[in-house]
Amino acid sequence: MVNFPKITGDEKKIQEISLLGEEAYASISNINIDKVISVFGIALHMHQPTILSDSPDLKNADLINNLQYMFDHPDIGDNHNASVFLWCYSRMSDFIRELVSGGKNPRVMLDYSGNLFWGLEQMKAGKVLDDLKLITCDSKYYRYVEWLGTMWSHSVVSSTPIPDIKLHILAWQQHFASIFGVEALKRVKGFSPPEMHLPIHPDTCYEYVKTLKECGYQWVMVQEHTIENLDGTGISNPYIPHKLIAKNSLGDVEEIIVLIKTQGSDTKLVAQMQPYYEAKSKPREDFCGKSIPPFVLQISDGENGGVMMNEFPPKYKSVYSEISTEGVVGMNGTEYLEYIRKIGIEPKDFIPVQPICQNKIWEFFDEFYPRAADKAIEAAKDKYQGLNLDKASWTSDKNWVHGYQDVLDPINELSAEFHERFDKKGGDAKDSDYREALLYLLLSQTSCYRYWGSGIWTDYAKEICRRGEEIIKR
Repeated sequence: MVNFPKITGDEKKIQEISLLGEEAYASISNINIDKVISVFGIALHMHQPTILSDSPDLKNADLINNLQYMFDHPDIGDNHNASVFLWCYSRMSDFIRELVSGGKNPRVMLDYSGNLFWGLEQMKAGKVLDDLKLITCDSKYYRYVEWLGTMWSHSVVSSTPIPDIKLHILAWQQHFASIFGVEALKRVKGFSPPEMHLPIHPDTCYEYVKTLKECGYQWVMVQEHTIENLDGTGISNPYIPHKLIAKNSLGDVEEIIVLIKTQGSDTKLVAQMQPYYEAKSKPREDFCGKSIPPFVLQISDGENGGVMMNEFPPKYKSVYSEISTEGVVGMNGTEYLEYIRKIGIEPKDFIPVQPICQNKIWEFFDEFYPRAADKAIEAAKDKYQGLNLDKASWTSDKNWVHGYQDVLDPINELSAEFHERFDKKGGDAKDSDYREALLYLLLSQTSCYRYWGSGIWTDYAKEICRRGEEIIKR
């Protein structure tokens, strides 16, 4: 019997809470924004996938977290680092409390996958969660820490069936609230996409942004090379907020604020606190007739690699030991945006951007109609050789059940069958079949399973899909 994580049952309540739109940080911040020259922020991404335990037959294997597997097999690869990884998942609590007790003013953003939350619960790693609760729920500390929402099972949006995007987002919110409480969830305003991925396909991007807003998110983090100006040119200033314009085949438009992560994905940038040193070279900027501090933003794995394990702790403490509440300061994303708004700059003032390469697609739009984007993409590929877009696996305006069984991979087929059964009557969280099928559906879309074309990871995915289909059909 599966011990379900708390990922369903309170969808309506969670959405109501998330959509309140209350100010979260500016009113409790101790930053003197008028005396701030520049700002930097760091985010730490933490993830361990759910896998299947050792068993002669995968059909009888238990669902466990990969961290548990590392503890059970310390002689394989770098599994000897399991205890260090576990420490990394709680150590920010130690760092924050130590610095605050010393009169310092630290900041950090945290992004933990639902898989990891569940794994810590399965492993009964109560101390890790208790340590995180201290800096998440205690008013003495929570102004220093901002949690970012994400996809529950670390699924990449473009390879996630569109109807499942919202399932992942709501599952993470419910799971987070079950651990840290609804008051903490009210402060979750920013979204951190797995793999920092931004879908290019207009219809997928539109549904993604629409869903984020329906779930109460106010901003999303993006990589600078994944966006462009509306005329197709590159962005000129990644250190100020922008707004992402998402338009679909029908001409419907959704917008959301984006904060831009610069440079490549290198743990050294965060481990050595590069954003701080870059921010030291940045003066205040004139924007919309106002003077604002620029925001230098970076994210990296929080535990992966020697630099994060060994170099980050002393460097993080060192940096926050030398800065205060003015000049060059650390701030979290929502805190920064709330301050910008107090200065008098509204989201409508931000520079509009779109996903990279979309300008090539809009070039071939003559009119808006269902799936017009697909036709435009094909025309763009004919003109721009090598143009490759990571499209969503299936769209909400097409039936992918009848007549498509032979071409659907197991992950997409599971999704189609899940919605074929449960959407008609609505998923009932009290129905164990629904809860278990939802769990396997979300688990099947974990990005780790898509990295490899063959081997044990794809075997995990196939078995998880098989179990999900078995539940749906019984």
